[in-house]
Formats: sequence, C-alpha cells, structure tokens
Amino acid sequence: MSQPSKVAVITGASQGLGAALAAAYRAAGYKVVANSRSIGPSGDADLATVAGDIADPAVAERVVATAVERFGRIDTLVNNAGVFTAKPFTAFTQEDWAANTGTNLAGFFHVTQAAIRRMERQGSGHVVQISTSLVEQPINGVPSVLASLTKGGLNAATKSLAIEYAGRGIRVNAVALGIIKTPMHPPETHAGLATLQPLGRLGEVEEAVHGVLYLENAPFVTGEILHVDGGQSAGHW
Repeated sequence: MSQPSKVAVITGASQGLGAALAAAYRAAGYKVVANSRSIGPSGDADLATVAGDIADPAVAERVVATAVERFGRIDTLVNNAGVFTAKPFTAFTQEDWAANTGTNLAGFFHVTQAAIRRMERQGSGHVVQISTSLVEQPINGVPSVLASLTKGGLNAATKSLAIEYAGRGIRVNAVALGIIKTPMHPPETHAGLATLQPLGRLGEVEEAVHGVLYLENAPFVTGEILHVDGGQSAGHW
C-alpha cells in the first residue's frame, strides 16, 4: 500500500521566502496549503491557497481545516508570516505593536495550536518558525526591539514545544535569518545591508529555503535554532 503524500502548510506564502518555500515543498513531492493576506487562487490541484490574516484565529483554523479536508493530513507547518518594523523604541506606535504581535505571535500561536492538534492524532509532525538573528545579535543602527520581543518569543516557544512534544513524534525547530534578498529590501538598499553581515552580502532566498529543508530532512534534530545569517550570530565584527 502506497504512503500518502506529505502535506505542508506555509504562512506568508504569496511572495519572497514564503512563495519559494511553497515551490520547494511542491518540488519535494509535498501537497501544500499556502496562506497570506493577499494570496490568489492556485491552478495547481496539489497547492491550496487560503487568503486571510493569520493573526485571526478563524483564518488559522481555516488554513488547517483546508489541509485536512483537501489532503487528509498535516506533516509540516512553516510559520513564515512575519512583520518587521525598524524604529527607535520610543517611536513605536500602538499600530506597530498590534501589527508585530498580531502576526508574529498571535499568528504563530493560533495556527500552530490547530496544526499540532492534528499532528498529535497522526503521531508525527514538524513545525518550523522563521526567526531572526537580531534576537541574539542586535546590530547598532538597526533598531529591532519589537522583532527581538516577538521573534525571541518564538525561539523560546520552539524549545519549549520541542520538549513538550518530543515523546509524541512531533519535532519543532526554527531558522534564524540574517538579511535575505527579498522584495522587502529594495535593490538600492542591498549594498548597505550587505555590510551588516560578516560574509559581506545578503543571503539568497534559496539559502534560507535550504535551511528549512535541512531541518525537514533531519529527523534527529528538534529544539534547534538554525542560523542562516552570513555569520551575524557569531559575534561582533
């Protein structure tokens, strides 16, 4: 009897890293459920899209329900959706607070809770958070308190969930990124941003994808914060 196709759920999947992750999982033979606020319909029968704000619990439930109804299971959840606001600490507004905590924390919480409930029934699963090396290695001139607060919370939750669910066949990891060349960064900023990493360049989207796929294919790895950051987390330079 053939094994069912594995199923990955990816948030923030309409462009940049999220879109590349969806394509990579499809190329690896996974069926995919892709979510973002603005994502459009898919012409691929094995790629379902769910539009909506992942911070909304109803959207998170719909994403997981779509995976189960369309494809019968969830093997991997990649919490890629994220907001980054670089402002001096005292310049943050209530709107900044709501946007960052809504997507980075509430979005993670609701969809991960729903996905793990399903993974528990299967006795297996993998959850990956996309984090940032700024949590451990702040950079002078890059104010990042809300990123550190929210993504640092995800790093801590990753380790906590890894221990909580290790005995139930569910692994939980994170990929902490440096600055990746995505539509978030206009081309005219690339030269300046490249100086913020010891390797002297921005990371490519494919390199971030490789980090996630490494964790996907590393069954003895859980509770790991994998740095894909051009050496940023190694120390001062």
